[in-house]
Amino acid sequence: MFDTMTITKVAAGLFGAWLILLLGKWAGSEMYHAEAHGEPSYVIEVVDAGGDSEEAEVDFGELLAVADIAKGEKVFKKCSACHKVENGTNAVGPHLYGVVGRPVDAAEGFSYSGALEKVADVWTPEHLNGFLANPKGYAPGTTMGFAGLKKIEERADVIAYLDSLDN
Repeated sequence: MFDTMTITKVAAGLFGAWLILLLGKWAGSEMYHAEAHGEPSYVIEVVDAGGDSEEAEVDFGELLAVADIAKGEKVFKKCSACHKVENGTNAVGPHLYGVVGRPVDAAEGFSYSGALEKVADVWTPEHLNGFLANPKGYAPGTTMGFAGLKKIEERADVIAYLDSLDN
């Protein structure tokens, strides 16, 4: 039924079709390659709607005053993989018992990377807010691998929860 010549013809047909597909893709990308050459020939003006910066309109102090500690405890579960709230119990990250108002590098038995000391001396709610929003952007060189909490309400709730731990 199938001899060597038939199998060779089928394989040659498949490989030939694949080669034509690859050559067509290469030719198409060369013809329609979008590359910027100098200044744009025209500019489309866009009116700024102002919807990009919702956080700038919200006062963090007001949010912190009405923050929900119970919601903060729920959001803190994202942090609990690396941080503990028991006093003196470090994990991958330092313990966060009494973190609000304490010096940045004050957790006993934890070796800090040194990046945080360049940004702040004491963990105020405002420093914690900035750090929790984007740890790598706030303190470049930090070893904290968390991406951050994007919602300012969640950050306020977590900070209120951490502040409530040590009364």
